[in-house]
Amino acid sequence: MSLNLRNILLFAVMGALLIAVGVIQSANVALAILNLCLISAIMTLGVNIQWGYAGLFNAGVMGFAALGGLAAVVVSFPPVPDAWSAGGPRAILGVASGAFAIGVAILTWRKVPGSRQTRGWAAAAVAMAGIILMRFIIDPAVEAIEAVEPAKTGFLGGLGLPIVFSWIAGGAFAALAAWGIGKISLGLRSDYLAIATLGISEIIIYFLKNEEWMARGVKNVNGLPRPVPYEIDLQQTVWVQELAATFGFSLVELSSIIVKLSYAGLFIVVLVIVFWLSEKALKSPWGRMMRAIRDNEVAASAMGKDVTWRHLQVFVLGSAVIGLAGAMLTTLDGIFTPASYQPLRFTFLIWVMVIVGGSGNNLGSILGGFVIWFFWIEAEPIGLALIEFLTSGMAVDSALRSHLIENAAHTRLATMGVVLLLVLRFSPRGLIPERSK
Repeated sequence: MSLNLRNILLFAVMGALLIAVGVIQSANVALAILNLCLISAIMTLGVNIQWGYAGLFNAGVMGFAALGGLAAVVVSFPPVPDAWSAGGPRAILGVASGAFAIGVAILTWRKVPGSRQTRGWAAAAVAMAGIILMRFIIDPAVEAIEAVEPAKTGFLGGLGLPIVFSWIAGGAFAALAAWGIGKISLGLRSDYLAIATLGISEIIIYFLKNEEWMARGVKNVNGLPRPVPYEIDLQQTVWVQELAATFGFSLVELSSIIVKLSYAGLFIVVLVIVFWLSEKALKSPWGRMMRAIRDNEVAASAMGKDVTWRHLQVFVLGSAVIGLAGAMLTTLDGIFTPASYQPLRFTFLIWVMVIVGGSGNNLGSILGGFVIWFFWIEAEPIGLALIEFLTSGMAVDSALRSHLIENAAHTRLATMGVVLLLVLRFSPRGLIPERSK
């Protein structure tokens, strides 16, 4: 079987599984899974750019995804005038002073004469002074902002722009953070880099949870605007009513299907664009150089390549794609919940997608995003059905039967393990492996 035919067959099987869910469960469930598969595929492409192109082990995926979610709030949520009046300008001044202090600390490290230790102490002193100044400026403003109707707002709000713009902003937020993180940690070994990125992502989540003036923290931001119509509005239109009558759908079901199809259309467009750009980059001289650096950093450095600079480039690009996907996910949910960003969902699962799909192959990354997310969602109903079948001979009031049924949700972790082991055993390079050079 040729590689192209095999790829077509794999995606056809994936499509058949989604159709089966639509038939057995409902079209709404199938479309909901499809939309999350599309977002997962984009996020996986970002990780593949970092790992598949350059061998960078980024364990901080959740931090960049969260910054994308923050962008959705900052860009699309309407501003809160009372909060801005209470302390908005002072809060912005505090943030600016903190950024200025970081810049001065970096310049101090680079420009101050003396030993490495001397420059380090000088930069640390500047940074500490900047933090003290920032807190002096920002703390009264934060207190005033968070006191403004905390049950409803208690934060500054955003710019009130169409939420689609936040997708670009999410990529920019993540790229900016990646540049700062990369300047600090890209000189580390791969295992140290993983630890550093995981730690920094936890710091990002910590700030998002606790700095309520930014995005309400654990109180969450509800009611983010949509790029697609609301179901209630669709139900009141004549063409939807006629379509429901023609095909025998209820208005509620049909309107939900239309909304999900609209989201799917937008996400497919973004996925196609990101995939096309990723393929162009991979096949370009830049992409060939990145793979050469990945395969042998010493040889590439001996040939005059600035390995650290190239790693920074690919780290920023991959993080930008992750931030883009994070903004899209928050758009789909319509709510920003900092507490939901967990390493299991936004780091481990994404890495499983890359491994299963095939690192270094963009098409494989997309397939991995679809396969893993599908089984992550469907493992519970499949496990429940299997447990009910296996325990059908037991008494209805059996304690063992009840216990097994109640714990059917835990089968998703076992399912991920089984899928990963099977792929590593029979296709160790992934379902669609990287093309040989």
